[in-house]
Amino acid sequence: MRKDKIMTNVNIKKLDPKATIPTYGSEFAAGCDLYACLDKSVTIEPHQTVLIKTGLALEVPVGYAGLIYARSGLASKRNLAPANKVGVVDADYRGEVMVALHNHGTTAQIIEHGERIAQMVIAPFLTANFIEVDSLSDTVRGEGGFGSTGSK
Repeated sequence: MRKDKIMTNVNIKKLDPKATIPTYGSEFAAGCDLYACLDKSVTIEPHQTVLIKTGLALEVPVGYAGLIYARSGLASKRNLAPANKVGVVDADYRGEVMVALHNHGTTAQIIEHGERIAQMVIAPFLTANFIEVDSLSDTVRGEGGFGSTGSK
């Protein structure tokens, strides 16, 4: 293992003996692959969302979150991506990790046991202390919202 690689331990429990422990596709991959843990294949019809089990529960360290994203190949080639765009596994959640997989395409897609269905990034985060004030500091952008910085 390289010294410049930052690691943290994440306790993981198999809720189903068929479950696959997440794996990284390359040495410096940010996201680990999550695998479907199924008794039989699942068909996701066009524009349908189905909860896909992983058979795993995690103990994400305090100060971190497990962020669940689409796998680029699954999204671009098969139109399958998490319905909530980014799933969040909080440090105090101990239930099964599941992926709400949505079929954005026009043809049914079949998910098989052991198939890679999403990727998860373990990331640190800050908890905000919200302070109500009467005014906010001025910036050049000000209240410019959607599309206000994207002109060519």
